[in-house]
Formats: sequence, structure tokens, C-alpha cells
Amino acid sequence: MRLTDFWARLEEAFGSAYAGSIARDQVLSQLGGRTIEQALAGGEATHVVWRAVVAAYPDRVPSRLR
Repeated sequence: MRLTDFWARLEEAFGSAYAGSIARDQVLSQLGGRTIEQALAGGEATHVVWRAVVAAYPDRVPSRLR
């Protein structure tokens, strides 16, 4: 998954304002206690980060984006 696709999915699932907050502020156990931004900056593959988002917010991410 390209990084632009990742951000588009995150914004579609959470809205443009909230997506930034989720990426910056929410620590996900699925990412080893890192935020989305930290995981991506640390070289984690976008598809791995996206799977962590889906696992953390199963009710928020529509099935078509999974």
C-alpha cells in the first residue's frame, strides 16, 4: 500500500481533522506502543500499520477499506 493510499483511507475512516489526531496522539499496542506517525517514521510498512488501525478500531473502519 502506498503512503498516499494509507492517508486517504485513514481520512475516509476518521475524517480529515480526526485522522491527524489519531495518527499523532493515539498509541496502539499493535504497533508496539507507538503512534501511527512513529511507526511510519520508524520504517514500518504501511500495510502493517493499516492492519493495526483496523484491529484497534474495528467498528470505525468500513469493511470496504479493510
